[in-house]
Amino acid sequence: MRILHVLGKLDRGGVETWLVQVLRHIDRKKYQMDFLVNDPSPGAYDEEVLSLGARIIPCTGYRNPARYALNFWRVLRKHGPYDCVHSHVHSYSGYVLMLAALAGVPMRVAHSHSDTRQSEPSFGPARKLYRATMQRLIRSCASGGLAVSTEAGQDLFPPRWRESSKWTLQHLGIDLGRFELAVDRDVVRRELGIPKGAIVVGHVGRFTEEKNHMFLVEIAHELVRLDSRIFFLLVGDGPLRPSVEALVERYSLRDRFAFTGVRPDVPMLMKGAMDAFVFPSLREGLPVTLLEAQAAGLRCVISDVISPEADVISSVIIRESPEASPKRWAERLMRQLSDPNRMSFDRTCQQLSSRSITASTEQLSSLYARLSQT
Repeated sequence: MRILHVLGKLDRGGVETWLVQVLRHIDRKKYQMDFLVNDPSPGAYDEEVLSLGARIIPCTGYRNPARYALNFWRVLRKHGPYDCVHSHVHSYSGYVLMLAALAGVPMRVAHSHSDTRQSEPSFGPARKLYRATMQRLIRSCASGGLAVSTEAGQDLFPPRWRESSKWTLQHLGIDLGRFELAVDRDVVRRELGIPKGAIVVGHVGRFTEEKNHMFLVEIAHELVRLDSRIFFLLVGDGPLRPSVEALVERYSLRDRFAFTGVRPDVPMLMKGAMDAFVFPSLREGLPVTLLEAQAAGLRCVISDVISPEADVISSVIIRESPEASPKRWAERLMRQLSDPNRMSFDRTCQQLSSRSITASTEQLSSLYARLSQT
């Protein structure tokens, strides 16, 4: 079966990491996965994806519908035929799947990875019309749909989507084997420039508005007042990173922060450097990094807008409103840090078994098999 996944680019985001892990674990004799990317610039996973036999195919012009349509159909003619187009570009999936339907692709899957409904009050008339049009196209052109959480499904799919076999709730999975590693915490921390004796609060995520990094710095400002040993480790990159670093400087917290940029060794950083995990996002689908934090045995303080379906090991998670004060978040983190015991890998692996990449890949393969028979 030949499947064309449509996404922005193959950087180290949650969706992209999951797709690459699926590519590693799926039976590549049965499934040929290619990736159509709307951004032609190099991505962090490009080299590995190519080494695993997949193709990365640029399709530019997504802001110009007519140009994008011509480019998209040109890709299908040149590299196809494809049995399935699987789109991961949220609302824009409506247009992608319409183009796939017009080209005669038999299976068309819309994958909802996020919940953007909280932003709707700020949408203007044009944006609201676009959203409504794309939702109608998804519902009419998709052969099937996947949602990473109930909330993500409610964002794109019909109101009673759970009652239809066309739409499926499928949580993303992670590679639990990557967390079965021995680490020397002193060595890891020393390499990151973390002071000896520091208590490290970590975050992993792209520096964008929805991840709420500016608020995270406000939390840090309060937390350092409660305990001078506190240190923050921020993994990731993105357009708002300079603004976040400027706020850190303004609060004179530069010696309390380490910015690592994008890293391929998140499990090692979580197990070797972090003592707790903070995630104050304004909106999410179901974040893979939160599953990874639980796999690493970290105690977490997270935004209550995140789907409860993310709380696989609920005993290590405290939820708080992003509307609460930074001081309140800091107090919650101090409560988590007061318990230094970390769950063993055997326990976290057992509790997260249903969210493993193996289980996730099997579910995806079953979906493709089912759709091919309809």
